[in-house]
Amino acid sequence: MRLSSLKLVMLVALCLLRPGLLVFAQIAEGQKALSVQPHDRITDYIDDERRIVLHGNRHPLATAAHDIGVVSDDYRMERLILTLKPDATQQAALELLIAAQNDPASPRYHQWLTPKQYGQRFGVSENDLEQIGDWLGTHGLDLVEIGPSRSSVVFSGVAAQVEEAFHTQIHGYQVAGELHHANAQDPEIPEALSDVVAGVVSLHDFRSEPMHTELQQPVTEFSAGSTHYMAPADFATVYDVAPLYLQGLDGSGQSIAIVGRSNINISDVRQFRSTFGLPANDPQIIVNGKNPGILSSGEESEADLDVEWSGAVAKKATIKFVVSASTNTSDGTFLSAQYIVNHNLAPVMSMSFGLCEAALGASGNSFINSLWQQAAAQGISVFVSSGDSGAAGCDSASATRATHGRAVNGLCSSPYSVCVGGTQFSDSSYSLYWAPSNAGTMGSALSYIPEAAWNASGASGLWAGGGGVSTLYAKPTWQNGLGVPADGKRDVPDVSLSAAVHDGYLIFMNGDNLVCGGTSAASPSFAGLMALVVESRGARQGNPNTALYSLANNQRSGGAAVFHDIKSGNNSVPGVTGFSAVAGYDQATGLGSVDANVLVNHWKDAAGAATFHLSLSSTAVAVARGGVAEKATARVSLSGGFNAPVTLAVKGLPAGVSVTAVPASLAAPGAGTSVLTLTATPKAPPGRYTATVSATAGGSTVSQSAVVSLTVN
Repeated sequence: MRLSSLKLVMLVALCLLRPGLLVFAQIAEGQKALSVQPHDRITDYIDDERRIVLHGNRHPLATAAHDIGVVSDDYRMERLILTLKPDATQQAALELLIAAQNDPASPRYHQWLTPKQYGQRFGVSENDLEQIGDWLGTHGLDLVEIGPSRSSVVFSGVAAQVEEAFHTQIHGYQVAGELHHANAQDPEIPEALSDVVAGVVSLHDFRSEPMHTELQQPVTEFSAGSTHYMAPADFATVYDVAPLYLQGLDGSGQSIAIVGRSNINISDVRQFRSTFGLPANDPQIIVNGKNPGILSSGEESEADLDVEWSGAVAKKATIKFVVSASTNTSDGTFLSAQYIVNHNLAPVMSMSFGLCEAALGASGNSFINSLWQQAAAQGISVFVSSGDSGAAGCDSASATRATHGRAVNGLCSSPYSVCVGGTQFSDSSYSLYWAPSNAGTMGSALSYIPEAAWNASGASGLWAGGGGVSTLYAKPTWQNGLGVPADGKRDVPDVSLSAAVHDGYLIFMNGDNLVCGGTSAASPSFAGLMALVVESRGARQGNPNTALYSLANNQRSGGAAVFHDIKSGNNSVPGVTGFSAVAGYDQATGLGSVDANVLVNHWKDAAGAATFHLSLSSTAVAVARGGVAEKATARVSLSGGFNAPVTLAVKGLPAGVSVTAVPASLAAPGAGTSVLTLTATPKAPPGRYTATVSATAGGSTVSQSAVVSLTVN
């Protein structure tokens, strides 16, 4: 069916007689992106004997050295997530739509979708969902939930059923004194499902880590000598939030969703707010499934920190704390994040956990990126902590030396989330920045305090702000400006706030007043600032990165001084050389921290990102050996005033197959079409391959890509 469809599309593309049949013509502009709909992709019999391997889905710590044997057949595996994927047409349309939603010149600007609308356009077809459910049922697995976005299926069972369905054994692993369970091999699925199923999240119980420092007891006096702590009033002074409160911007009518996996004592939130002069405002606690109760102090303190500080900044906003119990296979944080997005729970959300891209695996990364992309289409602004291990994102922050090289937090490296890094105050001249005693709200900061990249690494651990280069994502077109590396990759963090336990954040837990730091504090605090932006604009803002980088570029051209540019410090840790803070953007602190008053009042100055988009007339191309060529058409469309030449290229072709693109480049402004002609020699090896068509903007390494399935007959 695909080959005959391709031939039809080729003829239409060449003749240009019926452009309405062309998929890329339907989605070339943001206002037409909603015309796409799911179609059935599971068209063959689901044969468990004809399988493909889902590579990259074995946890790095599930090794033979740690293996202690197979689990029992009745080992429970609850609430696994089968993550699904759109087809290439849907994906291209979705990217166009999100760009249009963030382009003030587009008629689709800020026209957000509901989860149901998202599923009707970018989800899997109802028939395919039914077939997936039937397939799971044939292996005895129970279908638990299909979300309105139709981009995942939640199911449960026992180890024997999971092993039969996915053709991998579940073993026990003893790692650093802890017992874990994980799949011993990459899972497999029937080939008939391969166009729809991206993978299973997850077949192990290695969890994301809370991104905060160890708890410390504060002195009785919150400001004494050289010792200082961050009360909400201090944050409001340092980051210039106080003028917004005077303008009546305090989070009224807004809400912030917080990702959690441990419950809290609501009395701690009440004590926090009464102690620091905040209005009474209980959070909403939403238990998704089984109530996990209150877990360890590390988990409980994470929950308290996130709830208390998001509400401390947006002090009248409703904090919606979603808590999901982790299972033997699924991380509670994933279940909570999915609940927030699928229920469209709030215009702003924050997640303060970390797991590097390698540990997430191919399916985990696909799930997170898809979820954050859905959030962006629904207008949700997603904030995620960058991590507390400096440039060594795959190592625990409590380790004394990094051993896994450079890495970033895969929960924040998606271009559809704001990755929030950490700074530390350079306040050695204490009297310049801190009063000798506290005011009635316990605040003692006198003004903005200069900042450096947070780095407290040493004998006690790797404690430093996460940041670096993604191994997965291409550089988004909005990530540009002074200091942004020309590496063609997504760089993190995007922004930063104070994260050091020096001048650490005050929280209440179990009635005790404690101090902690980490990027776990920075993310919910920035989410609080974003709630004030939403309040001031009167509408959801979607992915804030487009505006943040635009405002940074405006500032360097004489515009409003939104950002405190951090120019000192680094995020190197023992065992890994990281990145230094420099003028403009850097991979230690991103664009820097913010002046909240300027940020909110000049948010309207941000322009839509100048960007371009690549779409193909087909995602499947056949080439006959012996010089017979098949053709496909690539189209580049523009948004946000993009104006630059664009060059096309194809990578990943097997030996004996070549391609010509006519034209090979599109002159500025960059819009247009190119006919790709593929030719195979008589000796080209037959088979099915995956090639990548890329479009690169002239004068930069910003690119867009599309994957095409190539069959050599």
